[in-house]
Amino acid sequence: MTRFPDQIDGTGWEYGTPVPYVRELVAYWLGEYDWRAQEARLDELDHFRTRIDDETIHFVHARSPHPDAFPLLILHGWPGSIVEFLDVIPRLTHPEAHGGRPEDAFHVIAPSLPGYGFSEPPRAAGWDIRRVARAFVDLMRRLGYGRYGAQGGDWGAQIATRLAALDAAHCAGLHLNMPIAAPPDEPLPVTEEEQAGLAAMAAFQRDEGAYAQLQGTKPQTIGLALNDSPAGLLSWIVEKFRTWSDCDGTPERCFTREQLITNVMLYWVTQTSASSARLYWETMHSGALREPPEFVTVPTGVARYPKEAVLRFPRSWVEQRYNVTHWAVMPHGGHFAAMEQPALFVEDLRTFFRSVR
Repeated sequence: MTRFPDQIDGTGWEYGTPVPYVRELVAYWLGEYDWRAQEARLDELDHFRTRIDDETIHFVHARSPHPDAFPLLILHGWPGSIVEFLDVIPRLTHPEAHGGRPEDAFHVIAPSLPGYGFSEPPRAAGWDIRRVARAFVDLMRRLGYGRYGAQGGDWGAQIATRLAALDAAHCAGLHLNMPIAAPPDEPLPVTEEEQAGLAAMAAFQRDEGAYAQLQGTKPQTIGLALNDSPAGLLSWIVEKFRTWSDCDGTPERCFTREQLITNVMLYWVTQTSASSARLYWETMHSGALREPPEFVTVPTGVARYPKEAVLRFPRSWVEQRYNVTHWAVMPHGGHFAAMEQPALFVEDLRTFFRSVR
């Protein structure tokens, strides 16, 4: 029933997701995609829901067979989901089967952010990144983990940063693939490569940042459209996976069609298009992004992926906010690091957390 719009001849991604590509994905979704097979894959993991702060929070709790495995809270962002972690969870819980050592094992806790996936859409205002961080501190306490690590990118990085500052007594280490920073009060050394990164970040905000302004100002409006059109939702999300990843302009160089559509399905079947967008509104209107940053004292590891598109702050700026003890420049990968480069992602987690276990 999709009504596809027109498109100017000879144009491509510069106008947004091209209609011919959306037609291909829609045809694949209808004719070849097997949701039941993807459900079965998700069901290989242990899923739970719990009530925190009057909201129902979903999380995967993948325990390693190694009893002394290190607990790791791993957090997605928008437009991602726990689907981002399906290829890394087995590597983390069963390292000896994936080129690692038993002592590298993790117990993995992967929540769906409030209003995302199988977590309940918040019924009250105020669920900004600080409130989500508090909820996940409570989650780790309830699970009995007195000492744990946290990892995040996108909103996950924002939330994990605040969680590490809030719960430094129990969060032993923080790993980020998109660290948060701000221009320093006094000039700090910046390399030519870092200057290029700042220029790329400014270009991204100018040319690609409208989604955040839209979701941060009118989430219900865009939510109504996305919740009513699976093809529209697919177009809205796949465009970000193409632009923000290390795919040379072709999404399927990084992701399979099953990965792209299954991630979209976690928004579609749960009807969380509007509630996930509201995280932008809540955070932008709460002042959380404007508050003076609290220094994160826990050891922090950073993985800098070459095609990270959203935020690319210089190391000297990042070190003004975090106790950086590990900085890895990755050879490949972009914003969706765990999904794009699962082996590289896991190996860097292992390397960093060996120092803080």
